[in-house]
Amino acid sequence: MTLKERLKEDVVAHMKAGNKTALTTVRNVLGEISTREKSGKTPVELDDAQVTGLLQTEAAKRRDTASIYTEAGENERAAAEVAEAEVIEAYLPKALSRDEVEAIVDEAIAALKADGQELTMRSIGAVMKPVTAKIAGRFDGKTVSEVVRERLAS
Repeated sequence: MTLKERLKEDVVAHMKAGNKTALTTVRNVLGEISTREKSGKTPVELDDAQVTGLLQTEAAKRRDTASIYTEAGENERAAAEVAEAEVIEAYLPKALSRDEVEAIVDEAIAALKADGQELTMRSIGAVMKPVTAKIAGRFDGKTVSEVVRERLAS
């Protein structure tokens, strides 16, 4: 079952359960997916990786909005935004720890060295490609890049 299919099934489940926050949030996310698919010259079908990226963006938007509401003293609105972010984050894959990311980077570097490649700081792209494929939205890309740079510098 794709992530999009799961979201559609959960709309019905949230409707039956009477969970208005989750129902509204999932409907909004499905609307955003539909908009992305229909925008552009030709319609496209988003795959799970693209839907995951969209979910991450939507969760981050809600967290940012919640912090703005908190600063403005609108705690009730902030709590609503956090609740929506938590609903969205339930669909995201489990995040990786920094140690797990470092292990993945070390594996990629070892594999490239085993293939006989001489790794320098210019090899960042060669290392990032397999690492990014394995991490796929479960860790911050900027931090991953920093880890790769540290490993290549040493």
